[in-house]
Amino acid sequence: MIKEIQKDVLSILGHDIPLGKSITINFNIAKLYTSTKVEIPIIVERSKKPGPTVLITAGIHGDEINGVEVVRQIIAKKINKPAKGSIICIPVLNVFGFLSLDRFFPDGRDLNRVFPGTKNGSLASRFAYQFVNQILPVADYCMDFHTGGSSRFNAPHIRVDPKNEDLVALAKIFNAPFTLLSKNLDGSYRSTCAKKGINILLFEGGKSQDSNRDVAKEGVFGVMRILNYLGMLKTTFDLPDKPVDSIIINKSFWIRAKYSGMLHIKIPIGKHVEKGEVLATITDPYGKMRHVVKATNNGYIINVNEAPIVYKGDAIFRITTELVS
Repeated sequence: MIKEIQKDVLSILGHDIPLGKSITINFNIAKLYTSTKVEIPIIVERSKKPGPTVLITAGIHGDEINGVEVVRQIIAKKINKPAKGSIICIPVLNVFGFLSLDRFFPDGRDLNRVFPGTKNGSLASRFAYQFVNQILPVADYCMDFHTGGSSRFNAPHIRVDPKNEDLVALAKIFNAPFTLLSKNLDGSYRSTCAKKGINILLFEGGKSQDSNRDVAKEGVFGVMRILNYLGMLKTTFDLPDKPVDSIIINKSFWIRAKYSGMLHIKIPIGKHVEKGEVLATITDPYGKMRHVVKATNNGYIINVNEAPIVYKGDAIFRITTELVS
């Protein structure tokens, strides 16, 4: 069901934005040690025609560059200029982490574990509180872009709560290669949206400190499909065709390294593998040991650890065990 909440004036951070207005608001969250202001640009595009408000974010984790690239392309290609309604883009939420390519806030906290935040808490908690109370309330729909952490490369996928039928339907419209049914984590942005009744699609693709063209394309095309469904994509854009439906995943687990050593990946991300198929080898640096890593079952490989060296017990492949037909 499409929410048609009409907002003649959009109020964000003390700014009243009328229909047909384009504006960039600088969200002042704190200062560096040098007293230099740290500001987050919030890019607002409003059509003259009323309609839903879509909030598109990335960079909750400062080292997840691929998500930032998705939102950058949406702005650069002017996809964020809606045929109706409003589109708000925030390419980098965690500017502190982005500056240092760090996942966390300067206080050592994961921003995506402190939502909805507190007014007088830590820096990350204060930021989450301001975001939730001053920006999030105007949104009817949210799309948030992430990557895998560390060296773990995620196949492009959408994560949604299986209990929310509207979200599952929206995920099918976004049509990423995979859709992962997963519960909301306490303290996450996604969980806060759920509690406020705001539908949010969380996109995962690629790995931290890396930018992948194919992953970014999946993210941008998915946004275009959602905007088209909402009647917000301008007719000047050709809707990307994708005849293959998203593969819906109900369960998956990690295949872990049985030996420490140098990891040599043999299969591409997203591949469907058969039980016993060779996925990788683990060797020592001296040419004495070579261990073959095989698939434990039939399934899709949706996450690969691309670290060149692993320890015994490290997660190296995430493989699906149950799909939704």
